[in-house]
Amino acid sequence: MKIGILTSGGDCPGLNAVIRSVVFKGTRIYGHEFVGFKDGWRGVVEGDIVDLPLVAVRGIAKQGGTILGTSRTNPFEGPKGGPENIKAMMAEHGIDALIAIGGEGTLAAAQRLHNAGIRMVGVPKTIDNDLDSTDYTFGFDTAVQIATDALDRLRTTGDSHNRCMVAEVMGRHVGWIALHSGMAAGAHAILIPERKVSFEQIAEWVRDTQDRGRAPLVVVAEGFVPEGEESPHSHRGLDAFGRPRLGGIGDIVAAEIQERTGLETRATVLGHIQRGGTPTGFDRVLATRFGIAAVDMVTNGQWGHMAALKGTSIEPVEFANALGNLKTVPTERYDEAAILFG
Repeated sequence: MKIGILTSGGDCPGLNAVIRSVVFKGTRIYGHEFVGFKDGWRGVVEGDIVDLPLVAVRGIAKQGGTILGTSRTNPFEGPKGGPENIKAMMAEHGIDALIAIGGEGTLAAAQRLHNAGIRMVGVPKTIDNDLDSTDYTFGFDTAVQIATDALDRLRTTGDSHNRCMVAEVMGRHVGWIALHSGMAAGAHAILIPERKVSFEQIAEWVRDTQDRGRAPLVVVAEGFVPEGEESPHSHRGLDAFGRPRLGGIGDIVAAEIQERTGLETRATVLGHIQRGGTPTGFDRVLATRFGIAAVDMVTNGQWGHMAALKGTSIEPVEFANALGNLKTVPTERYDEAAILFG
């Protein structure tokens, strides 16, 4: 078979490890031929293709980002978009199936194309760890490690100046990165989308920390919604899939803390630094195993499925099961962390 690979949506460490393992096993074991689409769905709708022989993927597992490039192009928009145009492109280039590596938006598009009759298999990628039906997605562990290192550094400068430090981390509408990095760094408050908290409660945690002679460290997920508000803070419009671009809540939280406590407070937005750099060992292994499973699913004709981590095993799950609901932080997980606040 001739198989096309694409990486779409936000980049993250581990994408290259997936590409490498797909090509290695698919070529060596099954005798498949591989091509890559440049810049995600843009390359699919425009037929922008590069060959992926073994030599093109050697040694790339440790590299961050993606050798194929990525974008947030919507494959159903534009004069060349839509399933019929994509089918024609695949027929023109002799491509039998597609492996889409991406997060919620990418896999939702892959599901629609699968329903339209295109042979499609998915690999879950997101630093947010918000895809259902898989215990973890690659990219998450690296993002948590980067955020933890940053929080450790913020803590030392906060201690030196006796300031409250607020760190805004990614995660969209779930709080996994905030929860894990905040617990790892010993944050005095963690604010996540799944739990509304009042500014007065946040100020109380900060005052309690200050009373103990510590410089408070607060971690806030970009999708956090304070008590009394209806939606997360967003001032940058919508992305290509019509979703709000989140960000800026850290500055709001910092201003409220300073006003209510009188303690000098500084906010830092970690932003895209969480996506960059080399993947952790965990993410390299998980991404490699996902890629191996994906090429197995293609060979077995398990269309409309994605690779998922269940415990320590990799299993195929249907797109519909993975995309039905966001995987949010359970109440009991947040309550574990909240014992340590203040």
